Amino acid sequence: MNLSESLYFFEPDLLAEIADLGVVKQFQRETVIMEIGTHIKSVPLILSGSIKVVREDDRGHELVLYYLEKGDTCAVTLSCCLRGQQSGIRAIAETDVSLVFIPLEKMEAWVVKYKSWRTFVFESYELRMQEMMETIDALAFLKLDERLIKYLKEKAIAIKETLLPITHQDIAHEMGTSRVVISRILKKLERDEKVKLHRNKVELLVL
Repeated sequence: MNLSESLYFFEPDLLAEIADLGVVKQFQRETVIMEIGTHIKSVPLILSGSIKVVREDDRGHELVLYYLEKGDTCAVTLSCCLRGQQSGIRAIAETDVSLVFIPLEKMEAWVVKYKSWRTFVFESYELRMQEMMETIDALAFLKLDERLIKYLKEKAIAIKETLLPITHQDIAHEMGTSRVVISRILKKLERDEKVKLHRNKVELLVL
């Protein structure tokens, strides 16, 4: 894969360093790319595909923080790298994904050396913070049916498909509620012609 096609916003010299030092890896859909508690030794940049970033509580309930797409990196991972901390998130491939992993020791050096990298890091922090604030707002202020529609829309945008390969139990797990509750809301949304239910799939009819 041509790095310049996926990371077109970097200077040519920076792209050359990434090509020389970076390690490109592919992951299939639903693969756990990073687990909670992992020691982070490199920074991932997404060349293609989509990744779901989640937190998990003590009972095993997941909360989707945000999705990452082509050209993105994970702000939480950046922060953990800089502080030498273990990962506090789980990253899961929503689609087949191609990543290039950057050595940790280049993080700070490139912030000083390359304006595009510095801008990229700061903008990544800002964007991911906005997305996490939206997640908090949704939990605090939106009704569950509104949260569910928001969740489905974000997933559809991430995988670029309106027919979502997901079960009612999967949704319940990621939204921290029960399958019975999710099934009831989905049936209501289907009556309102906002979704169409299939076996192990949910089709989103509104964007």
